[in-house]
This record gives sequence, structure tokens and C-alpha cells, in this order.
Amino acid sequence: MHAFTALVVLHVMAGAVGLISFWIPIATHKGGPSHRRWGRIGARALMIAGALAVAMALLSLYGPEKRLPMIRDRALFDGLFGWMMLYLGLLTISFADYGLSTARLRQQRLRLRAARHQLLFVAVAAAAIKCAVYGGSIGQPLMVLVAAIGLIAIATQLTHIWRRSVDHRAYVAEHFRALIGMGISAYTAFLSVGLIRLVPDHVFNPVIWAIPSIVGVSLIARYTLVVNGGSFISRRARQ
Repeated sequence: MHAFTALVVLHVMAGAVGLISFWIPIATHKGGPSHRRWGRIGARALMIAGALAVAMALLSLYGPEKRLPMIRDRALFDGLFGWMMLYLGLLTISFADYGLSTARLRQQRLRLRAARHQLLFVAVAAAAIKCAVYGGSIGQPLMVLVAAIGLIAIATQLTHIWRRSVDHRAYVAEHFRALIGMGISAYTAFLSVGLIRLVPDHVFNPVIWAIPSIVGVSLIARYTLVVNGGSFISRRARQ
């Protein structure tokens, strides 16, 4: 029990740093010193939190002790604190890694085809499929939906990586979408997995689950409109 408690404490500390730092790059000048510094801090903190989440999920599934005995539905417990937390932890790591890598390798896209990156995609896809299958088996469609979102994100990222040619500025959109996705997955985990400790009756409340996605998709839409609008104005000026 002491090892699991230590993991929880470290997870909360890293997650708090990441969830707070996440907003600073969004609010500051893009590409500026604060944007880059806090973006790296937030992404790396959430990667640590994701790795700790994976460790906690494996202990919940295969550890010798029974976690949260107040939860009598152990199938639900395995789904939420086991397979879904495992998936969300890996998804957060993958989003953070991809978001940082696309910026670092902005003109070296082919390096994203390296085994390290591809194996992480495979791990996330496998965890997503398991999460979806298990969620369907216990009658929790929200687990299926969350898993489907991750699979769609992976498909779009792989399309960018393996496409024959892309615009030289395509990495900017990939970088932004990945790190917003990182925030969505981290906040989803915080509101769903963490919420059960406070208000277990609302752990599968769709409104609560939808909040991170609504905010994240709104930010992506706003960014896309700004970028597309700027590109349109730039083309008109050249004409």
C-alpha cells in the first residue's frame, strides 16, 4: 500500500504542475521564451504524470491489494482505474512526445518514423482498443468514445508522418493539436478517474467527461480560424 500511495502523491504533484503550466503557452506569445519554456515544463510534467498513471493502473489490475474497497463494482473499478487509466496515461505521454517532437523536428519530419515514436503509437492503439472492448463489455459507452477519440488522433498523426510531402508549416498545426490533445486527455483523467474519490455517483456523468473535450476542441477551432484567416489575408495581400 505504501508504494501505491507514494505513486499517487508523485502523480498528483506532477499532474498539478502540468495542468497549471498547460495554460501558460496558450496565453503567451507563440514561439516566445515563455511559450517554449512553460510548454516544455508542462509537457514533461504530464509525461511523468502519465507514466505514474500507467504504473498505478497496472498495480490496480494486478497488484496484491484491493484498491478503493468502497467501490463494490469491481468490474467498473478495473475499467476505470485499470484499463482506462492505463490508456489515458499512455495517450497523454504520446500527445506530449509528439507535440514536442514536431516542434523540435520541424524540418526533419521523417525522423518521426523512428521506432521509438512508432512503438508509442502502437502501445496507445493497443491500450485504446482494450479500453473500448472492456468498456463495451461492462456497458460503459463513454469508455468506448474516449478510446475512439485517441485512435482518430493517432490516425491523423500517422498520416502527417507518413505522407509523402507536407507544407513546410504543417508542423505548427500538428504541434498545437497534439499539446491541446495532451491537455484534453490529462483533464479527462483528472475529472473522471480523480472524481470518483470525491463524488463516485458522478464518475460516468457525460457532462463532466465532456468539459475537457469542449474546451480543447474550442481552442483548436479558434486557432484554426485564426491561422486560416491569416493565410487568407496574406494571400490577398500578395495578389
